[in-house]
Amino acid sequence: FSDMDEKKIIINIGRQLGSGGREIARLLANDLGYKFYDKELLYLAAKESGFSEKVFEKNDEQKGFLRSLLCMHAPHIGDNSFYKSDFSQESLFLFQSDAIKKAATNGACVFVGRCADYVLREYDNVINIFITADMKQRIDRVIKRHNCDDVMACKIINSQENERASYYNYYTGQKWGYAENYDLCINSSILGIEGTVAFIRDFIKSRQCNLF
Repeated sequence: FSDMDEKKIIINIGRQLGSGGREIARLLANDLGYKFYDKELLYLAAKESGFSEKVFEKNDEQKGFLRSLLCMHAPHIGDNSFYKSDFSQESLFLFQSDAIKKAATNGACVFVGRCADYVLREYDNVINIFITADMKQRIDRVIKRHNCDDVMACKIINSQENERASYYNYYTGQKWGYAENYDLCINSSILGIEGTVAFIRDFIKSRQCNLF
């Protein structure tokens, strides 16, 4: 994969809640020696914008204006009048998009969610992947993560996925999880976490010749 790294392959991974998508993305990044960006993007966006990282955390992959900040005055941010005059989730999305583009320019990496596939749609070195899983496994993972019963796990999945889908659909004009928006859609229940990572690695290797 050394040649791929030199050419700065960018992998964007969308995922259903409880699919193991984040773990798969992290393991894939480790295996390939790529940088990994999940919540790290919130730190980068905060650093670029001058806003608190908590501002981005509270609105992470959620659509709508920032209710908690309506009474706050936005700090002076450079010379960009748009950011100063329109302090909304839209402006936070732009800060995050800028952070994604900057990270993508710096080297090979794996992004998790946050519309990175759309933000980098004009890049020619991108592979977009969506990960799903059987509902039982998804529920089991959420139960373990949140220490709750299966009824609450289903509510968490439905609630968070609705927010994630609304966020993605709103900012991209595309449909979250819709197969034609991705290069590969895979059910992690079939091969397991490690097997899915290995499968994606092989897929990336087969795709590299078509990217450059």
